[in-house]
Amino acid sequence: MRAAVMSAHGEPLSVEQVADPDPAPHGAVVEVKATGVCRSDWHAWQGHDPVQLPHVGGHECAGVVLAVGSEVRRAQVGDRVTLPFCCGCGACASCVDGETQLCLEAIHPGFVTWGSFAEQIAVPHADVNLVTLPDELEFEAAAALGCRFITAWAGVHIHGGVRAGDWVVVHGCGGVGLAATMIASAAGAGVIAVDLDPGKLATAERIGAVASVDAGAGDVPGRIRELTGGGAHVSIDAIGSPAVISASIGSLRRRGVHVQIGLLYGSDATPPVAMDDVYNRELRIAGTMGMAVRHYPKVLRSIANRVVDPRPLITKRIGLDGISNELALMSSFGQTGVTVATI
Repeated sequence: MRAAVMSAHGEPLSVEQVADPDPAPHGAVVEVKATGVCRSDWHAWQGHDPVQLPHVGGHECAGVVLAVGSEVRRAQVGDRVTLPFCCGCGACASCVDGETQLCLEAIHPGFVTWGSFAEQIAVPHADVNLVTLPDELEFEAAAALGCRFITAWAGVHIHGGVRAGDWVVVHGCGGVGLAATMIASAAGAGVIAVDLDPGKLATAERIGAVASVDAGAGDVPGRIRELTGGGAHVSIDAIGSPAVISASIGSLRRRGVHVQIGLLYGSDATPPVAMDDVYNRELRIAGTMGMAVRHYPKVLRSIANRVVDPRPLITKRIGLDGISNELALMSSFGQTGVTVATI
């Protein structure tokens, strides 16, 4: 099969012929039809996430089951499927509780194993992790769900508990931030988008934000409190930055929720947090690690009913040969929305 292979961190990928994967007894092999190109892939390419080289990244995948292992009972050859980026084992305490994204033996395709920047991908524990797609949802849209849309869904609904009439602030209008904006707006919240890029703020307003704030204009929390009459109910860091975390917590009203979606690395991984604000105002801090497989049916029903729609988030379509350049562009935050590669 063809795959975009990373041989060195930060260097261009090379599209090469590599061996086809075989399914594990509990696993499956999926023919990749489309894959998202995500900032998490960029982190692995930069070496922030340690991966064993040579490596094939990619974790936002949609395709067709090509083969299944001898122990697989539910998944079948020919199924149209997607999968979470945190694959569970199905047997540990977290998986038994239904929280497959917190599996004690979690496998992350595209990081721990080779991923979807290839014509085929091996999926572990197929009966646990493969999600059947409705026929009307095309592969590009399913790949756009990826980690960004489902993580945004988890941040807004599962961890943020957003309700109609709430104020929600989304700090960062990349792919996951725009997805959070769309999802929170569809839930009836008033969404305020925060970013440095006027074009990204305009996009956020087109998909549901009722107001936007220039992150470079100073005193973002003060502006949020003014717009919301006291602060947001939920504030989401969709970037991953100590400064954004501080602004997000400062933007909350009493008993508000800060949701951490953006990843932090190196010296940024242990940011100072205003814990006096947390206890004085009874705030909550919630982390996200993707979304459990059990929540996918609700997301897919919402898409089928046009409550939310990932398709408008797709702003660029490329092929396997374009993935390397797309990763390079991410170094300057040059994207708006979601880039999908068709394989």
